[in-house]
Amino acid sequence: MTGKILVLALVLSAAIAAAAMYYLQVYGFYYEVAAEPGRDVQLVPQGGGAAEPIDYANFSAIDADSSPIRYRACFETGLSLEELSARFSPAEDPEPLNAPGWFDCFDAPDLARALQDGTARAFIGGKNIHFGVDRIVAVTDAGRGYAWNALNNCGQKAYDGTVVGEECPPRPEN
Repeated sequence: MTGKILVLALVLSAAIAAAAMYYLQVYGFYYEVAAEPGRDVQLVPQGGGAAEPIDYANFSAIDADSSPIRYRACFETGLSLEELSARFSPAEDPEPLNAPGWFDCFDAPDLARALQDGTARAFIGGKNIHFGVDRIVAVTDAGRGYAWNALNNCGQKAYDGTVVGEECPPRPEN
């Protein structure tokens, strides 16, 4: 009888731990980002410089303090891909990161296909939003916009243990 109780306690605690881990990974750390008109969607002009806001509507975003690359946003814009391409810096090899399933406006596989087939283009939304992390903003030809954070070259080096080098900004102290 003691063995059955012990096995039941182990199975129950494993199930509770698994459920808690799933909840924390998919729901627990995320929070909705409060919209800040004129600051939510910005793009870096060609030739560099400070990011400039663009016109947008229907902004929705999530973020988490547990990782600098958990930011995801969706919006709409009336600007055409040609207008954006003429003014703003393109992002090289953008790879949309998956969003939690409950944040259904952001579909990374569909966005990746749109970027690949040319019906969407990606731009740099900000350099070093956090150390080694850039904001990428993609816009489709239908005016749907998406934003996410991605590791830049310095971030990839810093997080895989490679020597960062002088071309990267100094890492902030905690």
